[in-house]
Amino acid sequence: MGALRLPSLTSIFTSSARSPSLSRCRRHQLCLPFRRLSAANFSAQSGTAEKEISPELEDLKSKQKPRVPDKDKDRVITPRSQDFNAWYLDVIANAELADYGPVRGTMVIRPYGYAIWEAIQEYLNVKFKETGHSNMYFPQFIPYSFIEKEASHVEGFSPELALVTIGGGKELEEKLVVRPTSETIVNHMFTQWIHSYRDLPLMINQWANVTRWEMRTKPFIRTLEFLWQEGHTAHTTLEEAEKEALQMIDVYTKFAYEQAAIPVIAGRKSRVETFAGANRTYTIEAMMGDRKALQAGTSHNLGQNFSRAFGTQFTDENGQRQHVWQTSWAISTRFVGAIIMTHGDDTGLILPPKLAPIQVVIVPIWKKVDERTGVLNATSSVKETLQVTGIKVKIDDSEQRTPGWKFNFWEMKGVPLRIEIGPRDVSSRTVVISRRDIPGKQGKVFGISMDSSTLAAYVKDLLDEIQSSLLGRATSFRDSNIVDVSSYDELKEAIAQGKWARGPWSASDKDELQIKEETGATIRCFPFEQPEGTKSCLMTGNPAEEVAIFAKSY
Repeated sequence: MGALRLPSLTSIFTSSARSPSLSRCRRHQLCLPFRRLSAANFSAQSGTAEKEISPELEDLKSKQKPRVPDKDKDRVITPRSQDFNAWYLDVIANAELADYGPVRGTMVIRPYGYAIWEAIQEYLNVKFKETGHSNMYFPQFIPYSFIEKEASHVEGFSPELALVTIGGGKELEEKLVVRPTSETIVNHMFTQWIHSYRDLPLMINQWANVTRWEMRTKPFIRTLEFLWQEGHTAHTTLEEAEKEALQMIDVYTKFAYEQAAIPVIAGRKSRVETFAGANRTYTIEAMMGDRKALQAGTSHNLGQNFSRAFGTQFTDENGQRQHVWQTSWAISTRFVGAIIMTHGDDTGLILPPKLAPIQVVIVPIWKKVDERTGVLNATSSVKETLQVTGIKVKIDDSEQRTPGWKFNFWEMKGVPLRIEIGPRDVSSRTVVISRRDIPGKQGKVFGISMDSSTLAAYVKDLLDEIQSSLLGRATSFRDSNIVDVSSYDELKEAIAQGKWARGPWSASDKDELQIKEETGATIRCFPFEQPEGTKSCLMTGNPAEEVAIFAKSY
């Protein structure tokens, strides 16, 4: 297979003869300086073989006449309804969230994208410590023999492993695995640290990178390397481990609802979809804007599978040697992708205020030189008023761009609120405020007082309202796209329409795999919230105790 020659890591504001694919502004599309982050360039998402760009094409590019960019009309975002995948990649590039890595399927997370991840970290880090966990760090290189110790684990991860066979110019005696997950090395260390029931529970978390050699990648959603947190705990009983696994999926659920404004469905994975090496896997499933499901976080009850493989034991109160009961749980940078695909629109990114790196952007506006000082002084005063109350504020006082360009740019970056201050506003001691979640004049309010107490309270209330509005909008979208089904034919029809199917299930793993093969849908989860009453399996007609949710997924 030929190697794909990726673009150099230049600014996505670059516009030159090396980017002949830049589209001209089209109707209904936002236009700002842009270098397209395409699926074809990021990975082989289409399933076709990658092709090396020919020298002839490179020569053709170099001979093209350079186009002088129009600062205000140069960047394009594909409408969501036209091509959801292209829209998603356009938003990532335009909002400066990520860029190409030099290795196919990797990405460079840019400061704005990383700031969203930092906001996720800040919230979860507090919650992990509140629930008794301590942060630490494990090496990313794991002996291959560790992976082999747990049979189902190695079987589940073998196709995705990245191996190191040479180090220091010499072939290694034992090949090393670049961390795909840390259950094996964690158990190796737990075995050295745990001796008695007094050492339990042992509850740790690490913030780390992970490598999984994915063949079909998508920025943030599925990449060769990604960032995550992974919690690992050891307990004296199965009941304690189960309580822990459920507690952590509840932490993730609250985070999704309260911080990301994403109405996830929490539940248990089927046996087919359970994590390799776990007894049970719990999940939060989110519906994206194209109605595909995204597994946004998982928590696993590992039982004693790893402790038996590694001999991780403790002496109980009766002096008997017992294997520990374990859990692991994780959320990754794919949650950034979830936020993009849940809330974004044709203008670009929309960020929930609680996770937005910038909650308010202030754009000063003036035409005459003698107006500049007064406007900028008022702008600085408003910024200070809001910052004192903990609101994250940025002033865009650059003079190289027009106010209209700035409006479009910050809307595309998803900043929840924009404040405009011009000479008339300075005179009247008021400001104009625009909401990102409500486009056009409907989302704009005039004449809000600059008085510190009035303005700060108004902005805080508005941010809370936007947070609530985004959750309500996403919930309505989700609920309107879940269909209750009672037969396989109804399930197939719902999936063919791009919706989620919810129906009673007690069939076999083989039946579940048949549905995946024939429809492309999988059981996303058995929701914790179950309807009452007797039910019959949609596949077999036999009695069923639970309903399952089926959907196509990322």
